[in-house]
Amino acid sequence: MTAPMPPTCVPEESIHGGLLGWGVLLAGTRHGDVGGEVSTFQEELVPEQPGSGPQGDDCTKAPLEGRVWAEEDKLFRCIPAMQWRFWHLGLCKALASLQATWNAFSQPVPASCGQLLTQLLLCGSLAAAATGLAHRWLVSSLFYSLQSSAIVATVCGFLVFLGLGLVPPVRCLFALMVPTLGTEQGRRLLLSYSTATLVIAVVPNILANVGAAGQVLRCVTEGSLESLLNTTHQLHAASRALDPVGHAGSRGLTLKPEGNGSTLRLHMLKATQQILEDFSGLESLAQAAALGIQQVVTGLFLLGLLVESAWYLHHYLTDLRFDNIYATQQLAQRLAQAQASHLLAPPPAWLLWAARLKLSQGELLSCLLRLGLLTLLLVATAVMAAADHVAFLLAQAAVDWAQKLPTVPITLTVQYDAVYTVLGFVPFLFNQPPQENPFLSSHSSYQWELRFTAAGCHLLPAQRPRAAAPLVAGALQLLAGCTLLLDTYARRLRHAIAASFFTAQEARRIRYLHARLQRRYDRHRSQQLPLGAPSCS
Repeated sequence: MTAPMPPTCVPEESIHGGLLGWGVLLAGTRHGDVGGEVSTFQEELVPEQPGSGPQGDDCTKAPLEGRVWAEEDKLFRCIPAMQWRFWHLGLCKALASLQATWNAFSQPVPASCGQLLTQLLLCGSLAAAATGLAHRWLVSSLFYSLQSSAIVATVCGFLVFLGLGLVPPVRCLFALMVPTLGTEQGRRLLLSYSTATLVIAVVPNILANVGAAGQVLRCVTEGSLESLLNTTHQLHAASRALDPVGHAGSRGLTLKPEGNGSTLRLHMLKATQQILEDFSGLESLAQAAALGIQQVVTGLFLLGLLVESAWYLHHYLTDLRFDNIYATQQLAQRLAQAQASHLLAPPPAWLLWAARLKLSQGELLSCLLRLGLLTLLLVATAVMAAADHVAFLLAQAAVDWAQKLPTVPITLTVQYDAVYTVLGFVPFLFNQPPQENPFLSSHSSYQWELRFTAAGCHLLPAQRPRAAAPLVAGALQLLAGCTLLLDTYARRLRHAIAASFFTAQEARRIRYLHARLQRRYDRHRSQQLPLGAPSCS
């Protein structure tokens, strides 16, 4: 405690007002620490004998302001620690709530009404989520009607609720499906589903754009053929108009197409129509196959997760050696109680510490090699998406080019003037031009248009690429890549989930693992004893 300060001219209410904000801010967090400091600080600032001395020269404002700033700086330094303690306390409470919720969910028979209510709420929430996802999948992917999809989704949700609420192994299977995605089997399912999603969305779109380009070819071919036949017809009409003149002059002009124009036109139209029908049939077949593949792949994806989870649970319950390679807290407690902690000194190479997050070098190398293969798959996905965009750009350019083709007007003017001369050599002898007498004059004009696209041919629009499908496929492949790094943790989580649902089986597995470690220790000890025995020589 410092020496008593002389009377100051700083009023007590000003000091209280200056620290009022800090007192309100810190009152709800650390009453014992900061509140005590503030109260002590206020007691020190209050003069011991108010009014005993004159105000003026005896006022020591500078030291008092220095102490105020020092105490406020101390409060500033306390705030980050207090905030960290607050967030840490909230995180601990949230983890405790999650642990209690998981204990209620994994309990075969609820021990209290609270656990029963929590279990029913969780099962109802999961059933409602499954109902919504099933309805969305039936409507958007399988194109079911709203009424039919609602009925099917409701029935599925009710069955899920009954299974989760009444059968504890079903709850275990449902929980095991999540870490199963992180294992090798789940990774295969993810890659298969991503490939099917990409093929379903990209291949029909590419075929549709190829069909649009084929329609442009058909329209241009038909229009050019019609223009050619129309031009030939007009020239033939002009030649017929000159027939009398040709006969009068003992000369003829004959202009006619070689072959039958109508037959040629029909043949060209038939060929282009056959090409378009082939592409249209191929596109329809691709769409039908895409829908069927999507239905089958989605069903197989969910069925594969369920079967893989059931396979793991079956082996966990029937085989004590299956996936029994984890050094858990229960094993450590059992070894400590049996005074057999030396069995883990040193631990065997196959024993994995469930609480450790570090991966071994072999696991990291295996992850890198598999990531290289996934990179090739990502490159193939990018190539397919690029091919879809290129097909769209080509089809769009072809359609725009065909729409911008101009119509060329053509005018054919035929003018024929015939004159004759009588005794034309006589004026020639006198170096005079002969006198021409008009005999026949003909003037004809023909107009038509050159169209490079047929008037009755409708151009198909180019189909834009579906950006969602490549993104979904890429996201699934990236998720599969992440599961490479999380494979070990997924296996540990799967083991922990099964152990939390079946505690008695986990106790038997721990006893078996204890016996296995004991046999290993005895075997190594028996091998070391002959080496350490004294020789007879």
